Amino acid sequence: MSGHSKWNNIKNKKGKEDAKRGKIFTKLARQITVAAKEGGLDPDYNPSLKVAIDKAKAENMPNDNIDRAIAKAGGADSDDNFEEITYEGYGPGGVAVMVKCLTDNRNRTAPEIRHAFDKYSGNLGQPGCVSFMFDQKGQLGVEKEGLDEDEFTLSAIDYGAEDVIDRGEAFEILTSVDDYHNVRKSLEDDGYSFIESDITYIPQTTASLTDEEDIKNMEKLIDVLEDNDDVQDVYTSWERD
Repeated sequence: MSGHSKWNNIKNKKGKEDAKRGKIFTKLARQITVAAKEGGLDPDYNPSLKVAIDKAKAENMPNDNIDRAIAKAGGADSDDNFEEITYEGYGPGGVAVMVKCLTDNRNRTAPEIRHAFDKYSGNLGQPGCVSFMFDQKGQLGVEKEGLDEDEFTLSAIDYGAEDVIDRGEAFEILTSVDDYHNVRKSLEDDGYSFIESDITYIPQTTASLTDEEDIKNMEKLIDVLEDNDDVQDVYTSWERD
């Protein structure tokens, strides 16, 4: 969930411990429920819900969990009044950071996010201070094992992908937001499965960290933010070596 660093450990991603996976499923369920409440229960007519379901499936979230999250949106539970808030700031070494949250209490969430930035040598900024450094894109991930690189790349480009990037163990496919669903469906129809599927934010330029203390603090900042129950995604401009 932290931008480019996610591609470094595909095998670790597939072997998440149960506790962490359970937390991820809870966050994904919340995202599905909120999307369904705001735009309707049918993903064919609710693009936000379709993206949330795609993301959940890429994380191997069981269909029963997805169905329950959608059904919850149609219930009479008035306690779940979540709002989407994006916090922006700088991490150690001036790394740009965007933190996307779904919260039912911004008076709880804001101080927690600020504390994380302060504790790990960052600085929480004003809305808009770093978002202009990112482009919103569709992002898909497909494992490379067993694939013909040229054939796969040509297919993805033909379907409308803007770029196909070799990330070591996986291909990262970038699309415009408008073309995301078509590219995903076309690749899925060809039999490809996804380890990543989302509408995300890609940094226009990346930043490297060389100071060991900055690297340690950046890793801790990302971990603490992602562990927060209200945080859905963390986007950074940090390019890990």
